[in-house]
Amino acid sequence: MTSNSLRSFAGGLLVAVVVCAAAYYLGPSEANSEKLDSAEKTAALSVDEMKSRLAAEGYVIHTEEEWNQQTSKPEQAKEAQDATEAKVIYRTMLSVSTGMTSIDVGNALEQAKIIPNGWEFAQEIEKRGLSNELRPGLYEIESGKTVDEIIAIIYQ
Repeated sequence: MTSNSLRSFAGGLLVAVVVCAAAYYLGPSEANSEKLDSAEKTAALSVDEMKSRLAAEGYVIHTEEEWNQQTSKPEQAKEAQDATEAKVIYRTMLSVSTGMTSIDVGNALEQAKIIPNGWEFAQEIEKRGLSNELRPGLYEIESGKTVDEIIAIIYQ
């Protein structure tokens, strides 16, 4: 290929790009005219007409006040649920057999929702030096009892 033919080819590409760009940016755009028509139609609608059209499409329309009331209800319901859960008392029958450790007892009490943390319960037993005082048997324990009361029932 000679340098003159290469220059001619590059010049042709440049002219083609300029013509395409001019047609794209300066020519009529159907998409733009459709967008303008729909924007003008929306601006011409009243608030009631917009609400009725949106409702017909399946949308729910709220005012800002109604929306704030809707979003505050779950918080109130959660607070009521928390208050209800605080009043729930769990009761279990704990079967302590020979060979069980304080960790086993703590985990069983945690699974029965009697105490919040079985490991902390076992640590308390170890701290008090009662790990060898575990009495085998069947014990009824409620979640409303303190750790001291639970220890008094199962140990010593």
